[in-house]
Amino acid sequence: MARIAQELAVVTLTPEARQVVREALAQEPDPDRLALWLEVRGVQHAQFVYDLYFQAGTDAGDDDAVFDDDELTVVVPKSSIDRLRGARLEWNTEGEGGLVLVNPNSPAPEELGVPAEVMAAGLDGPLGSRVSTVLEEAVNPSIASHGGRADLVAMDESGGVAYLRLSGGCQGCAMSRMTLTQGIEAALREEVPEVTRVVDVTDHAGGANPYY
Repeated sequence: MARIAQELAVVTLTPEARQVVREALAQEPDPDRLALWLEVRGVQHAQFVYDLYFQAGTDAGDDDAVFDDDELTVVVPKSSIDRLRGARLEWNTEGEGGLVLVNPNSPAPEELGVPAEVMAAGLDGPLGSRVSTVLEEAVNPSIASHGGRADLVAMDESGGVAYLRLSGGCQGCAMSRMTLTQGIEAALREEVPEVTRVVDVTDHAGGANPYY
């Protein structure tokens, strides 16, 4: 079982979250042999969904991340390490309270339904270059007033489908769908008629992950 140094911990816990986890762990049979396991179990609605549970620390494989957080053993399975790197487990006091995992990472475009062949083609094709130019010169300056930005993350050159990620003021904005369809998509189709569809692959949930 490979143990990662504290300074290389994949996930950190706030003091409040750590206390909640310790109290829950104390209620488990044989708590001394258990670790807190954190992993990404999939993608739903353009955001990661997570599993948090107690399991024996000795069950961790050689490639899993195992580290100590103030004497609390934490395990992140290999498949979740890059997806959770830099995340923070917090205690949210809203309502009845709950643990929430604040993750700076978003699902990759291919995890959001972008075909692999589209991703492999890159953004350097003639259509992708034209779309990127319109975004930089016409779209982004117009939505910058509220801190918004749109970036092309994949371009289906043969089908004319542009996959965009919104950020800044547009990420999580209730008006983002209107901005995309009436503003961005309209501008792209006017300047690049070959664009047939615009797909939003933004993680609009941002840090508003489910409570546990």
